[in-house]
Amino acid sequence: MRDPSLCEVSEDLILLSAARNGDRVAFGRLYDRYARMVHGVLLAKVPRGEVDDLVQDVFVTALGRLSTLREDGSFGPWVAAIARNRANDFHRRSAPESLARDNTPENDIASVNPGGNDADQAAAILNVVRSLPDAYRETLILRLVEGMTGPEIAARTGMTHGSVRVNLHRGMQQLRAKLNLEPSPNNEQEETR
Repeated sequence: MRDPSLCEVSEDLILLSAARNGDRVAFGRLYDRYARMVHGVLLAKVPRGEVDDLVQDVFVTALGRLSTLREDGSFGPWVAAIARNRANDFHRRSAPESLARDNTPENDIASVNPGGNDADQAAAILNVVRSLPDAYRETLILRLVEGMTGPEIAARTGMTHGSVRVNLHRGMQQLRAKLNLEPSPNNEQEETR
């Protein structure tokens, strides 16, 4: 039985080669494969309202820099690095007011309550996740918001499966502690899938 991550790398190599030769459809397929990951990386670092535009910026940058990708089999980690750098650029260039928009009082830990509406609760929980250390924040958002599996996160970001599992486990522990939730056996197993 073939390793699914090897199949993905093979397909990425074909798509990357075609995209370098000007095939926009091939680049569109790379976009389809990696947009959720890029979205999650950015969501971990920048205000929600800025993420969609920045995802587009990341892929426009990647398209223009395809010739600089040294290891053809590492498109995912490469585009993730572009996303992280774009998030850092956003923070360097943004006025403090634009960053404050996403940190309104209704988004803090105290506002996570069972009686609130789903959108408010989701925003508050996202803000709590964003308060975690960077490695945990990114993997948790990729898992919980973007719906990626542990192996998928590893394949797309270039992290080892073990690192993803550890980050998800430790991140969930810290998230539960901040939300004052007790772990349940079913949730522990669900984290690493």
